[in-house]
Amino acid sequence: MLEILQLTIPGVIVFFTAFYLIKMFMKNESDKRSDELRAHNQKITTPIKVQAYERLVLFLERINPESLLLRTQTPNMQAGQLHNDLLVTVRAEFEHNLSQQIYVSPQCWLAVKRAKETLITIINEEAEKIAASAPAHTLSAAILTRMITQKNPIPIAIDALKIEAQGFI
Repeated sequence: MLEILQLTIPGVIVFFTAFYLIKMFMKNESDKRSDELRAHNQKITTPIKVQAYERLVLFLERINPESLLLRTQTPNMQAGQLHNDLLVTVRAEFEHNLSQQIYVSPQCWLAVKRAKETLITIINEEAEKIAASAPAHTLSAAILTRMITQKNPIPIAIDALKIEAQGFI
């Protein structure tokens, strides 16, 4: 019995030692593969995420009243037509960039949506104060004045996007 134990105990110790070493080796290899896969995925997704931030900043710049009014307003346009065209343009720009929400945080997406909704509210409120047959420049001036007197949400949303995007660059 003693001889069997003398032969069995070292064999059991060698077995468990080998088992432990192989287990640790396999875990390290698995971790290494996971890290390589994560790094490879980041090489692919990081440019896409950065592009999403760029597109959302471009969207916000395009709906900023200073540029939006210059692009939308035409000579001899009436306030009612400008009001309608502004709303159509803002909504079309937003719909064009809807898919970008996948790549940004919920907080940044909320800031972008708030900026758009606030701008639409301002456009609607100022259009209600002006007759639809009035010249379009009257509505333009009212919107720009309101944006100056009220805190403009567009630069706030742009700043939020810039701060978050710096984490990827």
